[in-house]
Amino acid sequence: MRGSGDGLASLLGRVLPPALHTRPGEWARAALGAALGVVASLWLCGGLFGEEVARALLNPLGASAVLLFAVASGALSQPWSILGSYLCAALVATAVGLLHLPLLATLALALGGALLAMCALRCLHPPAAAVALGLAQGHPALTAMGFAVLAPVLLCAGGLLGSALLFNNLTGVRYPKAPLAEPPQPARPDVWVGITAADLQQALEEFGEFVDVTPEDLEEIVLRSERLALQRSLGEVFAAEAPAGDAQLVQSQVS
Repeated sequence: MRGSGDGLASLLGRVLPPALHTRPGEWARAALGAALGVVASLWLCGGLFGEEVARALLNPLGASAVLLFAVASGALSQPWSILGSYLCAALVATAVGLLHLPLLATLALALGGALLAMCALRCLHPPAAAVALGLAQGHPALTAMGFAVLAPVLLCAGGLLGSALLFNNLTGVRYPKAPLAEPPQPARPDVWVGITAADLQQALEEFGEFVDVTPEDLEEIVLRSERLALQRSLGEVFAAEAPAGDAQLVQSQVS
């Protein structure tokens, strides 16, 4: 019975979401920023291209706002991610629409093509998939524009990005993320210190912003890095001590 109970607890632990390491104040900040950013973008797009066009782009904008304001430190939330992804989605979906294929084929090609383009251009941003599907399914207000639809799509993306740049930095969140001028140094470079999941959880809490990675995943990354660093260090030691031409012996000893 105990084994069954432990198994159920383990299953629930994997299914239930981990606790957020951000404070309620950060939730409120992100919520306010996302709401203001979407409203500003829709107001700008509606004023230039009409309310119907703006509403057609509402869903992907809402999803993008969550990333840009609540997960501003993530790779998927950076400026090129949203601008490049919206551009890829609009171009691919419009081009696929010109083929006049059956709806399911059009949707599949638009989504798959947009994803491939985003990966190739290093601008992966999930909400752009909604842009591609929205254009591919033939929304009347967007289909009639042809490739001119790039203008409202990029205007919405740019408006949301501008809102995120302004709001995040005014509220104490550095955006976009840039490499630190002086990376954190270990407390004692000459002493190896084991890092635990509790240490990582506390470090995430001190970081203060939402990071799209769990402490367990981060712990695995650290442990893998330590193992690879140990293998590299041992390889360098063996290589220095082994006679010339014994590279295969060195490799076998390290592995």
